[in-house]
Amino acid sequence: MNQETPQERGTPVGRRVFLGTLALGAVGVAAGPHLQRGVEAFLGGAAELDPSGLTGLLPNGGGFRYYTVTSSVPHKDANTYRLTVDGLVDRSRSYTLADLRAMPQTRMVRDVQCVTGWRVPSTPFEGVRLSHLLDAAGVHPSAGAVHFTCFDGAYTESLTLEQARRADVLVALRMQNKDIGHAHGGPVRLYVAPMYFYKSAKWLSGITVTEKVQPGYWEERGYDIDAWVGRSNGRDDEPTA
Repeated sequence: MNQETPQERGTPVGRRVFLGTLALGAVGVAAGPHLQRGVEAFLGGAAELDPSGLTGLLPNGGGFRYYTVTSSVPHKDANTYRLTVDGLVDRSRSYTLADLRAMPQTRMVRDVQCVTGWRVPSTPFEGVRLSHLLDAAGVHPSAGAVHFTCFDGAYTESLTLEQARRADVLVALRMQNKDIGHAHGGPVRLYVAPMYFYKSAKWLSGITVTEKVQPGYWEERGYDIDAWVGRSNGRDDEPTA
């Protein structure tokens, strides 16, 4: 697979711009849906130009916060995106965005819960059930887990095979009734509905079937491997509905 060089990012936003954007974000949360969508789009663009990560702290109309663990993430589109499925399988595959869109799509509306405390209620996600891709690949009897890699070059995640086969785990193509944009981890991201949102890896590029669970990016930094909402990371949040 050819390596893609990450795009150059702009200089960090200054203090004045940051404070002004923070105020704009607060206005978007309090305002109507049309202004909220505009604020969300603005903050998404600001995040892509800000390697300082400060824009990741801003609220926005959609209720989400823009965040990446790297200073830059390459952009992928219908021409350049590929999702590989490999490891302990009979048939390794590489899917284009068109391939994934042509598969049966599942829609679910659930609350999104971040381990830092914020929640976005009743969020629609649409995509291909991860179990469908695993069945198409033919999982070996020795397999016990699934490892996920991302085209930011740093983020990883894992699920047990039993967790990965749940009906509420998607390879998601749409969120909030629109295609998933770059700032939200598009064009394709993982969505693990019953777990804290750090398990829903953005910018998904690889699905590798493994023998055992491999701790992901945040698990290596102390987060729980099994991230059930309300039953992990020392929190007592209500489970996502």
